[in-house]
Amino acid sequence: MTTGSTSANEGKKLSGNPIVPGWYADPEARIFEGRYWIYPTYSAPYDEQLHLDAFHSSDLVEWTKVTNILEMSSISWGKRALWAPSPIERDGKYYLYFAANDIQSNDELGGIGVAVSDRPEGPFRDAIGKPLIDKFYYGAQPIDPHVFIDDDGTAYLYYGGWGHCNVVKLNEDMVSLDSFEDGITFVEITPDHFVEGPCMIKRNGLYYFMWAEGGWGEPDYSVAYAVSPSPMGPFERVGKILQQNAEIATSAGHHGIIEVPGADEWYIVYHRRPLTETDRNHRVLCIDRMHFAEDGSIEPVQITFEGVSERLI
Repeated sequence: MTTGSTSANEGKKLSGNPIVPGWYADPEARIFEGRYWIYPTYSAPYDEQLHLDAFHSSDLVEWTKVTNILEMSSISWGKRALWAPSPIERDGKYYLYFAANDIQSNDELGGIGVAVSDRPEGPFRDAIGKPLIDKFYYGAQPIDPHVFIDDDGTAYLYYGGWGHCNVVKLNEDMVSLDSFEDGITFVEITPDHFVEGPCMIKRNGLYYFMWAEGGWGEPDYSVAYAVSPSPMGPFERVGKILQQNAEIATSAGHHGIIEVPGADEWYIVYHRRPLTETDRNHRVLCIDRMHFAEDGSIEPVQITFEGVSERLI
């Protein structure tokens, strides 16, 4: 999908923003099997959030939709509010972490689940027949999972809502929880102003932890970050890197990151609300460049209508 170009981009093939039609949110971005992938929430009222779609591309410009990669009917304990998918590949299998049911207390069934597939496009099936995390620990609602495998092979799952963020370790099977050296399973790592939507990347030996701030239905929804030498933090908030632009869109937040292999070239995939829309579920998927300054800090992202230029892996 392309759009008209500005004079500065004359002759370039551009993704345009939004990059795909339809209402989607909370995108996770990955590279699988030599293609770019985006796994978003289907943005609709909770009782209609009963499936997940995915999109893949060879160049960041033309995107192909894969429908129903995970359906609520394949989750025995799920009933509504399927959102925030986060996939990862390990040992030839693809694991998809997700939130379901939007539980409000420990008395309800739901939380964070995990599904598995032999292919990045699915279909994914519930891997364990129950939630992987089904309780509130340290005040964190069990939503918005983000999976990250470190260079040493350790797999971490960051998650949380209601202003609290936790991290757990995953066993090598990727469908059960490990414990840390002190025997603890859940560790709170909440930075200042954290609301939801954690995301972790690693660059030059440093861990860049990002999250969403503000209310997801509000114009001031945004993304901030912290940097630490450890995947466990501490994470001291540096500042915002993504937010609304009154001339382009509002509610820019809950994102994923693409790093072009071997290039130190970064892209941020996120959702935002067009200026013409007032329904909080009317969110669209967008992509823009993310740059690092010489000192290693993340420069504020400029959200655009143009999107990004064609980029083959």
